[in-house]
Amino acid sequence: MKSWVIISFLLLGLKVTAQHDTTHPARKWIVGGTNAALWGGSTVLLNEIWYKDYPRSSFHTFNDASNWRYMDKLGHGYTAYQLANVEYAAWRWAGMKPKSATWLAGGIGWGYLMTVEILDGFSEEWGFSWADVTANTGGSGLFVAQQLIWNEQRFQLKFGYKHSPYAALRPTILGSTASERLLKDYNAQSYWLAVSPGLFFKETSFPKWIQLAVGYSADKMLKGDADAYMINGFTYHAQSEYALSLDIDWAQLPIKRPWLKKLVKPLNSLKIPFPSVFWRGGVCYVGMM
Repeated sequence: MKSWVIISFLLLGLKVTAQHDTTHPARKWIVGGTNAALWGGSTVLLNEIWYKDYPRSSFHTFNDASNWRYMDKLGHGYTAYQLANVEYAAWRWAGMKPKSATWLAGGIGWGYLMTVEILDGFSEEWGFSWADVTANTGGSGLFVAQQLIWNEQRFQLKFGYKHSPYAALRPTILGSTASERLLKDYNAQSYWLAVSPGLFFKETSFPKWIQLAVGYSADKMLKGDADAYMINGFTYHAQSEYALSLDIDWAQLPIKRPWLKKLVKPLNSLKIPFPSVFWRGGVCYVGMM
């Protein structure tokens, strides 16, 4: 999930909200210029901070579909989905009509991640991954389909994070600092699909801001392409973990102040900690996630 290095700040920092169809040529130039600058600049920066220290090769593909027990692929889908959200809000702020903004937002998010894949394809360490492209397409497609059908996001992808003890065992792979662990330690990450049942019924007393969330994470992963890894004489066996929880659709909260509503809406990209029911290795338990 190398794209997190460059674009994670976008998810909370650049999201704007607008519901106007009035054309704003100046705003379109601002959004277009910002996109071009961020796309080009972040590609150069990503090359410098990530690929520069690894040997280059001719363009090639590789199959990493099941690496890290699919956590990396969920990260790709989540990133594509959130990028589409940010782009849509920006182009709507610029006055673009909803349908046009939807297709453009999905395309830009998908295209940016394709740039990352091409860089991977010329790196000896990695390679162009069709599994990554599939995940990127799924994330962008989830956003585009919902906007075209409902003109809102009823099913939302969210990111969760909890402390993991495993990064200390392999800090070069899973991260030695807090910021590195956030990006690299898949044991600490979780991905959620959250839905507000109340949005499907016009007449209901069920609050539209309450969401049901289904989550996926993995535990004891010390090596991406192996489910078992021995270190210090002990073998760690990776396990998948599934969860059921509640969450909040911040966009649906009955907030009267427009500025405050815009301020909290980007929080929809994150899963708030809440008591959850987990299932892992045939064992069901309750915890916080």
